[in-house]
Amino acid sequence: MKLIFICTHNRCRSILSEAITNHLGAGELQAFSAGSAPAGAVHPLTLKYLAEAGIPIEGLSSKSWDVYADLNPDVVITLCDSAASETCPVWMGNSLRLHWGLVDPSKLTENEAEAFHHCMAQITARTEVLLALKARNLKGAELLEAIKTLVEQVA
Repeated sequence: MKLIFICTHNRCRSILSEAITNHLGAGELQAFSAGSAPAGAVHPLTLKYLAEAGIPIEGLSSKSWDVYADLNPDVVITLCDSAASETCPVWMGNSLRLHWGLVDPSKLTENEAEAFHHCMAQITARTEVLLALKARNLKGAELLEAIKTLVEQVA
């Protein structure tokens, strides 16, 4: 299953999601991340907490969703409210779309470690849901509803 995580600036939540999903997905899930207005650099704390968790950070970068015009993802997942309200490029038209609203841990000034660990735990739980659903070979609307239902349970 190919997934693309979209967050406007593609510097924290979407990068965390890409890295965690690829790490846990071990070939079952293939994750990418992008933004409509990428910052051009990954937030340094994103890389710090991924590395501390033993999740590979090589190759992670902030990039535009235009880079993936030929990707044909199965699922497009927006992570910030502003990305969820944006009009996605035409090439995402046939993909299932979900919104996983996550608080941006890089914007919290108190309890930085706790904020990143909480966000990463949410992504991990949701990725485990995706892995379980992939094993059930669900498709289309049935897959979308199952993802929405299970993700709400682990939110």
